[in-house]
Amino acid sequence: MQQHIRNILLALLIMPAAFGQVITHTTYNAHAHNDYDHPIPFYTAYYKHYGSIEADIFTRNGQLCVAHNEEDIDSSRTLAALYLQPLRQMIRKNNGHPFKDGRPLQLLIDFKKDSLLTMQTLVQLLQQYPDITGNPEVQLVISGSQPLPALWEQYPAYILFDGKPAVNYPAAALQRMPMFSYNFRDYTKWNGKGKMIAADEQRVQALIDSVHRMHKKIRFWGGPDNVNTWITLAHMGVDYIGTDHLDELSQFLGSRPTGEYQSAQDNTHTLYKARYVNNDKLSKVKNVILLIGDGMGLAQIYAGYTANRGQLNLLQMINIGFSKTSSADSYITDSAAGATAMATGQKTYNRAIGVDATGVAKPAIPQLIQRYGMESALISAGDITDATPAAFYAHQADRSSEDAIAADFLNSPVNIMIGGGRLHFTQPLNGQPLTTHLQQKGYRVYPHITALDSIRSRKWLLLDDSAVAPILKGRGDFLTRSLQKTIHTLQDNRNGFFIMAEGAQIDWGGHAQNLPYSVTEMMDFDKAVGAAMEFADANGETLVIVTADHETGGLSLLSGNTGKGYVSGHFSTDDHTAVMVPVFAYGPHSLDFRGVYENTALFEKIMKILSARK
Repeated sequence: MQQHIRNILLALLIMPAAFGQVITHTTYNAHAHNDYDHPIPFYTAYYKHYGSIEADIFTRNGQLCVAHNEEDIDSSRTLAALYLQPLRQMIRKNNGHPFKDGRPLQLLIDFKKDSLLTMQTLVQLLQQYPDITGNPEVQLVISGSQPLPALWEQYPAYILFDGKPAVNYPAAALQRMPMFSYNFRDYTKWNGKGKMIAADEQRVQALIDSVHRMHKKIRFWGGPDNVNTWITLAHMGVDYIGTDHLDELSQFLGSRPTGEYQSAQDNTHTLYKARYVNNDKLSKVKNVILLIGDGMGLAQIYAGYTANRGQLNLLQMINIGFSKTSSADSYITDSAAGATAMATGQKTYNRAIGVDATGVAKPAIPQLIQRYGMESALISAGDITDATPAAFYAHQADRSSEDAIAADFLNSPVNIMIGGGRLHFTQPLNGQPLTTHLQQKGYRVYPHITALDSIRSRKWLLLDDSAVAPILKGRGDFLTRSLQKTIHTLQDNRNGFFIMAEGAQIDWGGHAQNLPYSVTEMMDFDKAVGAAMEFADANGETLVIVTADHETGGLSLLSGNTGKGYVSGHFSTDDHTAVMVPVFAYGPHSLDFRGVYENTALFEKIMKILSARK
């Protein structure tokens, strides 16, 4: 599974800026503010591919010294030594390019005083660096105490200038100005937390838009320097995001290809309108549909809600509880122990399938409900031999024993299984393929999802690895179609049925720390939730339970817009976390699932409800 996750390659979802241009914010849109103050000037920003690097300079004894204040001047720290020589070296190393990939590099040189003398000294110095001055991919931009615009034409054409507020620049000057820089505090006192007040936001956005209408770039200085500010400025279309925190901004921007998602309108789904038939009644439960969103925590749910433009089937449910997920040997469960707790009512050690903490096999719900004449089915949008579905039919000490897990199905009463993992069912067993043994027990085995609509048997397996690709790789409505087909097959059993259907790849997206992956899987899972709710209302005797085995990724949501289907997040880990997971219930006896309880209580509640049927 981990190799499969690593093979999922997703394109960066780029965001339209307010002025209509498209900006993909990477470190090429990052500005290393006061770069000389960092422990390793130039190189730290350069090797993180910062597109703009700032050096403040003073003229001292014919030298251009890099410092913020005159008292900090060190004659050994010169513009030539710290910036021009290293940049020339990189250009030569990269066959004439500042960066190997041909991206431009801007060196913002801030004059602290003595504009005319400093400019004269700079022009003389730059004559020694034709690799830089003649390079079309290098921008040398003068900021700070510049010469007056009327004098600019006397300087070499490779010298460009930074725009300042409230200056009426003539047309000739504008041609030499690639950007404008503004003091953030002149437009808002916002501290970078929460959201700007509307008036400030409008003022800042109007400024950004006015600069872009001139086809110039914009940066701010003097503002907050944190994640929320970076997100805000990116959303507003700021071209260069300035920072003193080079590592942090680099890591944040580097995570954006897999940390943002925006749904297209045609990628959202319409909700089933809940009718709440028998929802708060303690009436008979004939059927149970257990939907497990593997790795689904509250953040994944709300990310799906945001991407689906402010609606989820799941959030129509009104009876909600929380499940504590720790395993017998760990504060943080894995899927094997988590699913075993729900399937058998027993806490066990991580990696164990269908056994208790001492290794003794324990019957799962499908086996126990045979006494009531009920039928059962298992569905997964992943391998059917993976931990979550396996816990409902297999008994193994380690989840990695997938051939043995598949063989355990021969002793299971489950009528229908749908998912991937076909290879494990073709293994030889006593001289014959496992599929042959299954056929001898009355099962039909289908290798492709195209057979789904034509199946007429009551006992069958559909094992199609290609059908369980990620949603982003074209899986389509596999999960919902499989659930609807299974309900249609089993619904005429007068004693009822139990179905477990797993949205397996919400978890895989968390392991990959890939928000588009997790969000699209969450939205797909919610379609299955809607199908289950629709059947429950039509049937009146069906209990639907939706929960997770654990949360994966430690996802936090940083920004979002439900109207646009946009969500931005950050994963704190590529593993599971210990946070409680929600339990949603719909239909008769859904009230029983309110409260906070151990994950084993899900098994206990389901079995108690079924055993009390009249």
